[in-house]
Amino acid sequence: MTPTDNDNKTRCRWAQSGNALYLHYHDHEWGVPLHDDHCLFEFLILEGAQAGLSWATVLNKRENYRRAFGKFDPQKIARFSDKKINTLLQDAGLIRNKLKMNAAVTNARCFIETAHEFGDFNSYLWQFVGGKPLQGKHSNATTSVEAKALSTDLRKRGFKFVGETIMYAYMQATGMINDHDKNCFRRRPCAAMK
Repeated sequence: MTPTDNDNKTRCRWAQSGNALYLHYHDHEWGVPLHDDHCLFEFLILEGAQAGLSWATVLNKRENYRRAFGKFDPQKIARFSDKKINTLLQDAGLIRNKLKMNAAVTNARCFIETAHEFGDFNSYLWQFVGGKPLQGKHSNATTSVEAKALSTDLRKRGFKFVGETIMYAYMQATGMINDHDKNCFRRRPCAAMK
């Protein structure tokens, strides 16, 4: 069942728009600790694509990205040629920004290298929060010491579109930081929901 904002659940303010995609994302994904490299990679690409745009734009195009990006397989994306990128830039179902498209390819290559170095990307990523979710103050925060450290290290490794604000949003999305509003039904330690 698609959640609605009249189902007697108190949610974060941003999820109360009545947008079904937002509600589902809030109730089932945002803030859930992720440890699967495939999911972590998907969110890395989507958060970078979102830069300067609304998250609703990204959610509306997410299935198109899954189709065009081989279900977010970093091995496939790392091999995208200039010709493939130019073809993708013609796809109205995607965010047609050449810098972001090139960044997805660069980030796929860097993701593979980092995962190889640490055994998996999950091990690399979660070290920035000591291996467990941090309890944030609220969903309106835009950065943290941890997000800045992650951003700095990712940039050193060659990643693109990984500024500290983008990385803070990434950490919220992947459950590294639990920033659900204090009265939200999802605000609890780890925010783990199935």
